[in-house]
Amino acid sequence: MELPTSGANHIINEDFDTSSHLAHARKQAIERNYKDFLIVDVDCHHYETERFAEIIEYIEDPILKQLAKSAQRTGKTLMARREGHQDMGGRVLRYPMRKTEKTPPGQDRDAALSHRYMNAFGVDYAVLFPTAMLSLGLHPQPEFEVSLAWAYNRWLVERVLADNQPRIKSLLYLPFNDPEASYEMVKAFAGKPGVVGFMVTTVRYKPVHDNVYMKVYRLMEEHNLPLAFHAGFNSADRSFEQANRFITVHALGFTFYNMLNIFNWVVNGLPERFPKLKVIWLESGLAWLPFCMQRMDNEYMMRSSECPALKKLPSEYITDMFYGCQPMEMTANSEMLEQTFKFIKADTQLLYASDYPHWDFDAPSVIYDLPFLNESQKRAILGGNAQRVFNLPFTEKLAKI
Repeated sequence: MELPTSGANHIINEDFDTSSHLAHARKQAIERNYKDFLIVDVDCHHYETERFAEIIEYIEDPILKQLAKSAQRTGKTLMARREGHQDMGGRVLRYPMRKTEKTPPGQDRDAALSHRYMNAFGVDYAVLFPTAMLSLGLHPQPEFEVSLAWAYNRWLVERVLADNQPRIKSLLYLPFNDPEASYEMVKAFAGKPGVVGFMVTTVRYKPVHDNVYMKVYRLMEEHNLPLAFHAGFNSADRSFEQANRFITVHALGFTFYNMLNIFNWVVNGLPERFPKLKVIWLESGLAWLPFCMQRMDNEYMMRSSECPALKKLPSEYITDMFYGCQPMEMTANSEMLEQTFKFIKADTQLLYASDYPHWDFDAPSVIYDLPFLNESQKRAILGGNAQRVFNLPFTEKLAKI
């Protein structure tokens, strides 16, 4: 296989293998004795577009199915486009090479690949998300988002999250552009094998506090199923048209959309309306949270009349919610990170997230090697907190390290 890199093109004849690719992560797992405790990855991904032909068959609308098949044949995409250079100019070789990886016959390919990374990392349970579909909230035709969400979720539950894959879970994609369809989706999939909650991509232009969504939140609360907000970026947003480098769009985009939504979630009193609904914010790192806590509290003290539903400071609601750690800001100043952990009550609210196989993934060692955490805190963040959020059973180590 010929791969373009930053230098001359390279031809690689060897088959790609996830286990070999993550040999260093596996060494870390052995050295740190991950075999002794539970590890849950609350945010990992697969590339659903690689199996799009299968997903298309689950689309019920014949016209949309035909359009999807036509797009598949011509190499086009039904997703909203997001420009970027996440492969670092061809240097992240697993992006093109993973398509050549062989999996055992009779096993679901995505499940097999997921288990390989999980065993290398020492992960017992993984919460699987799509990749391209994270931009689907910007699709100009809401009916496409609804149809693809139904098709993807049915395919995922029936083909990947089957009973014989108990280690793989998912927060199913909600087509948030259609509140009624989102409500029906929760009704249809709550209780299905492997479904531990639901997810909304925050790169969209729908206010989370709109009354049309209240019955969706109530239904999830009644089922004791978490709601996750998964961030992303949008280089086509007018604000980001000024950015001439992907690093700017990525660094700001993944925080901006979650920041906007968490502000709206809190100031409109949704934590008071749904006190038992567990809310998770994913793929924004952690540095944005102290800013939100300080900024929101400061504004609230001056304009509390605009937030009549709140019974405590906004920052106190923020520390009641849960957060995926990736991409954790590993800078030279560890004191800033340590204070952030204290501010957000990481002992009980922080969840380990890898974002594997994306370019900026975090292995469990990013948590385990932090010098300011004791053993109990490390184990809580790496698995114990997620076990509580998702009600996961655990009696013995599931990962084959």
